[in-house]
Amino acid sequence: MRVAGLLLAAGAGRRFGTPKALVSLHGKLFVDSAAELLRAAGCDPVVVVLGAQAADVREQAVLAGVAVVDNPDWATGMGSSLRTGLHAVGMADAVVVLPVDTPGVTVEALHRLMALAEPKALARATYDGEIGHPVLIGSDHFPGVVASAAGDQGARDYLKANTVRLVDCADVADGVDVDRPQDLTRHTGA
Repeated sequence: MRVAGLLLAAGAGRRFGTPKALVSLHGKLFVDSAAELLRAAGCDPVVVVLGAQAADVREQAVLAGVAVVDNPDWATGMGSSLRTGLHAVGMADAVVVLPVDTPGVTVEALHRLMALAEPKALARATYDGEIGHPVLIGSDHFPGVVASAAGDQGARDYLKANTVRLVDCADVADGVDVDRPQDLTRHTGA
């Protein structure tokens, strides 16, 4: 099975104060760490969707071995980035979708979802009963996800309307989003 990785890194990070793609943790930008994570898990291709301050991200990030695409409609929300990314993925049996602001996700969590990859698959990680990321979307679902992805909902409505396998990842990862600078303390030990 060919499983692509899709990194959503286009948002402005209003609550954070800067695009989260440009946030540094342990000396590395979120966008670089997340792209490397998808590559380390064996995703092929890895597509990174940029939007807010895309030129700055390109200038500061390494983004080695990944395809980078711009979402001209990034300000409309995550839905447009998901659509842009799915179009850029091309031929794949499934895609693992990861937002740039989940630095606690691990290769082990990605592998749990990737093990379920097939065109009919829909799965998402859970953490202590709470749904989170990453999300696995089989290629049979790409058209439906593209049609329903709007605003900041991403694939939420499509996933609610379909049967999704929940995959517990709490023992191998932390799926909490980093929305504000103080949320980084969870990952720095400060």
